[in-house]
Amino acid sequence: MLSQQARVLRNNLRTARKSSQQISCATFSVSSRRNNYDDTIQNLKIGSHTRVIFQGFTGKQATANARESIEWGTNVVGGVKPNGSGEHLGLPVLPSVRAAMEQLKPDATGIYVAAHQATAAIEEAIEAEVPLIVAVAEHIPLHDMMRIHSMLQSQSKSRLIGANAPGIISAIGKCRIGFQPLPTFSPGHIGIVAKSGTLSYETVGSLTRAGVGQSLCIAVGGDVIAGTNFVDALKVFEHDEDTEAIIIVGELGSTAEEEAADWIKDYQKRVMNPKPIAAVIGGFEAPHGKVMGHAGAWVGLGEGTAASKYKALENAGVTMVDHPAKFGGVMKNILAKSGRNVKKIVSSKRKGIYGH
Repeated sequence: MLSQQARVLRNNLRTARKSSQQISCATFSVSSRRNNYDDTIQNLKIGSHTRVIFQGFTGKQATANARESIEWGTNVVGGVKPNGSGEHLGLPVLPSVRAAMEQLKPDATGIYVAAHQATAAIEEAIEAEVPLIVAVAEHIPLHDMMRIHSMLQSQSKSRLIGANAPGIISAIGKCRIGFQPLPTFSPGHIGIVAKSGTLSYETVGSLTRAGVGQSLCIAVGGDVIAGTNFVDALKVFEHDEDTEAIIIVGELGSTAEEEAADWIKDYQKRVMNPKPIAAVIGGFEAPHGKVMGHAGAWVGLGEGTAASKYKALENAGVTMVDHPAKFGGVMKNILAKSGRNVKKIVSSKRKGIYGH
């Protein structure tokens, strides 16, 4: 059983998130605070224009990931190695994120360092005002993430995805910041937001097999507290001209799905022709009180079960499926029912392991 202390901590985190804008926080970025963290949501809209750096650039994992991403088409412009210099993969290596910002003008950074180094790397990126920060490492201490969350709320320049997240990928813009399996993706017009990386890959695979490509896939991660949530992603998809329909991949734990359902109810009331939305929820068979996979995948006090999350989204008008493998056919159906041109939306560039 989860301890009472852990349950209290999660409730305190929820309260802190709701009241964070009212709390006086130290300003960690250089610019004065005129707006707030919500103003960084637009930074999630990556694409071929996005200039990417890597922190931990010369490490084994970063090297392999950067090489693969570059070959795919991602605009990697260099990276950072503390106190380092020179070149790596034919690209410049800078000694600090601030130096990289000044010389390389990146739009995003992928942080590829171990968990015990990740906190400092995220803080350095926030202080340097990198517009988008992607932290893939898991096992970052919760207290460190709470401090980072406080830093984020004190500024309006940097947006964080993660930690413990596979990252973000634009299939249309050939931009990957993370470790998603590239052959699974195909360019198209379905936006995806997910907690689970694996379930998001299954979702993408189902779409690609059906000839339905993806616009932007945002994996927010499975930790108790995350830099970006479902509602943040939904706001991006609402205004994204490349996105014609939306998929939510949720699971038990937190209140992200319920908050998304509330947002969707409002969205459908205020928009004449809302984009169709489908969703899947994982964790129906999870034993009560057990942490399942992700650090945040457990039901705290006052939080819904997988079944109640499913019902909340269904009541908001979301088309629910019971397995991500079904999304390909489902998305074609709901696109047609919404009056959209399915032939135009279905990707004509089915490349990769499922392509022709």
